[in-house]
Amino acid sequence: MSLQRTRAAIDVIEHRVGELVQRIEELERENRSLLARQESLVAERAGLVQRNEEARSRVEAMIERLKSLESAS
Repeated sequence: MSLQRTRAAIDVIEHRVGELVQRIEELERENRSLLARQESLVAERAGLVQRNEEARSRVEAMIERLKSLESAS
């Protein structure tokens, strides 16, 4: 293999490695973003579950009050 061909092959490899490094950096950024979004959604879900439980508790208390009013009359 001539020196020119060797240099051309090395240039191609360097270019591909550079592209791979850029792709890895892009995927790492995307991964960090997705992890942050997941964390946010998990926290949001926990809040919604808590609010749902509070609402369920209030409705059950209202039902009990209505039953007691109904049986008192």
